[in-house]
Amino acid sequence: MRLLTAVFLLGATLSDLAATVPIQDSPRQRLLDGKPLPAKYRKNPPPPYTPGHRDPYDSAVDAVGKKLDPLPWRNGDGASVLGPWNRDRARQNPDLVRPPSTDHGDMPNLRWSFVDSHMRIEEGGWTRQTTVREMPASIELAGVNMRLDQGVIRELHWHKEAEWAYVLDGNVRVTALDYEGGAFMDDLSKGDLWYFPPGVPHSLQGLRPNGTEFLLIFDDGSFSEESTFLLTDWLAHTPKSVLSKNFDLPPEIFAHIPPSERYIFQGTTQPGPIDREFPHGKHVKKSNQAFTHHMLAQPPQGNSTGGQVRITDSRNFPISKTIAAAHVTIAPGALREMHWHPNADEWSFFVRGRARVTVFGAEGAARTFDYQPGDVGVVPRNMGHFVENIGEDNEEVEMLEIFRADEFRDFSLFQWLGESPRRMVADTLFQGDKEAGERFLKAVEDAGKEEVRLSPP
Repeated sequence: MRLLTAVFLLGATLSDLAATVPIQDSPRQRLLDGKPLPAKYRKNPPPPYTPGHRDPYDSAVDAVGKKLDPLPWRNGDGASVLGPWNRDRARQNPDLVRPPSTDHGDMPNLRWSFVDSHMRIEEGGWTRQTTVREMPASIELAGVNMRLDQGVIRELHWHKEAEWAYVLDGNVRVTALDYEGGAFMDDLSKGDLWYFPPGVPHSLQGLRPNGTEFLLIFDDGSFSEESTFLLTDWLAHTPKSVLSKNFDLPPEIFAHIPPSERYIFQGTTQPGPIDREFPHGKHVKKSNQAFTHHMLAQPPQGNSTGGQVRITDSRNFPISKTIAAAHVTIAPGALREMHWHPNADEWSFFVRGRARVTVFGAEGAARTFDYQPGDVGVVPRNMGHFVENIGEDNEEVEMLEIFRADEFRDFSLFQWLGESPRRMVADTLFQGDKEAGERFLKAVEDAGKEEVRLSPP
């Protein structure tokens, strides 16, 4: 009886999968394995992730957009899955289930999703982080995703690390005090940045109508939100007699200050205009520093046919000495060209779309990862890679490339080969295939660096 029950349950599971992918040997598989595709299959090819599917070029497949269930079949090799299987994870990461045939070696995991990070929920907001503890490859930078509802305050605080931030949505007010004692206030919206050097005290507050959400980047992968220096926490752990002397007030004034950190909390009133909120004491002075920058207001780089690139670093945002970044959009079917970064690891955050990235790490090591909105990717410095928009729903990929560096730098494979001696390139790549070599040299002749390229149909 138990055997019959087990057979019934297994049959139900297999029939559920059969609508998308065959998971057992079939006459079609036996006909195709190791043999050319018959004409009828060339006209109506088997779908991806089935035993009969053939793709010698390792093309990308949008498993999410096509609602496919990836299984480990590649050009006739592989086998079905009989044990437990997380379909949603497989669909989001098809190149881990069925890697391109070019993947090889021991490349570590270079992908993490913020949805897998612990969520700290507070009054009117939340926060979650991706650090070296969540993703061991995140050595140089740590990321924090934070939400503040309307009027909600991220309390007065400072860090031992520098803080860089990108506003994902909504509106936020930032305040700070510079090293010379100058006060700073600004209101920011989607696509704007701020940067606070180490130790600079600051605060944040969500504005109308729906507060804000932003990505914070810290220039140390082992950063922790729990190690922040908070005003309330400090005063709660200072004798009231000392507070009395410091502020020249009776100690009973401090009888009801918070007994512990407030961290994120709802303010009592909505902030008014900056000119009204700005402090007016006789010793108050305005900061000469520009702690904020309007990244999306920058004109894009002028040489991309498949998207747009905007670069912000110390050259156009001078205070940002330790963080450089690029905002990149990649049109459907386009490619963030093959390149590498010589001066820092790339810490990528995906805002929209679905992307495929293959990372080449020398010694024959290469591994392909798929990214969704809210995912983080790391590419160690000098490792070659590309970013391909694989979505089939006409949605752009929008991403941030972030570096622990004062300047953004990359090398283009296309440009390098176009500016190398033609004979050397041909001998290296096409010795014995003169026609292919001539076509390739013609293609790279202009040696133009194009960060995001769209191939002609």
